[in-house]
Formats: sequence, structure tokens, C-alpha cells
Amino acid sequence: MKNSKIAAGIAAALAFAVLCTGAPAVAQLATSTPVVVKQTSPKTVWLKATVVHADGHSIVVREQGNDLALHTFTYSDNLQNAMQQISQAGGYQFGDKVKILYKQGQTVALRIKGKPSL
Repeated sequence: MKNSKIAAGIAAALAFAVLCTGAPAVAQLATSTPVVVKQTSPKTVWLKATVVHADGHSIVVREQGNDLALHTFTYSDNLQNAMQQISQAGGYQFGDKVKILYKQGQTVALRIKGKPSL
């Protein structure tokens, strides 16, 4: 008698577990219109910085006012030739002060102001 009650209890527990976990997930139907987000173009920003390393292809600078922030910039097509010439003439050296114009969220320098220590 006891064995049949235990077996019935186990069978009921297994049936309950199967019913609870066996239900498939139902996808939600989209009943509203999609949200349209207007994209804005990134703003151009001047960054005041100190040169850590510079060559004909990129420049690594440390942000003034935040010594832990390092930025690496490549040059735009317009700036590439000028930076090659500056690099061949001695280029920017460690510690030179520069201002770099770039678009927020990007790592391409559009303009660089500052006197290289030739």
C-alpha cells in the first residue's frame, strides 16, 4: 500500500514538473509603430594635449587636465601630407603642447595646432 502511494506521488510530481516546464515560449507581437531616432552628426571638438609620441601616421597625446587620459589619433587625408613633412623635419617630440580638432567618438585628427620642437 505504501509503495503505491509513493509511486503515485512521484508520478504526480513528475507530471506537474513536465506541465510547468513544457510550455513553449510565445513571441510578442509588435502592435505599435517602430520608434524612429533622428541621428545627429558628431560635433567637432578641440582637445588640448601634450604629445607622448608622434610619427607620420599617428599621434599619441595625453589630455591636459586629465593625465590618465591617453588618446591616439590618425590623420585625415588633408592632414597626412603635412604631418609627413613635419615628421621628416624632426616632428613633434615628447612634451610638445598641441591642440587637436576631431569629431567626438572618432579617432581621426582633422587639424593640429602647435609648434613642433624641430
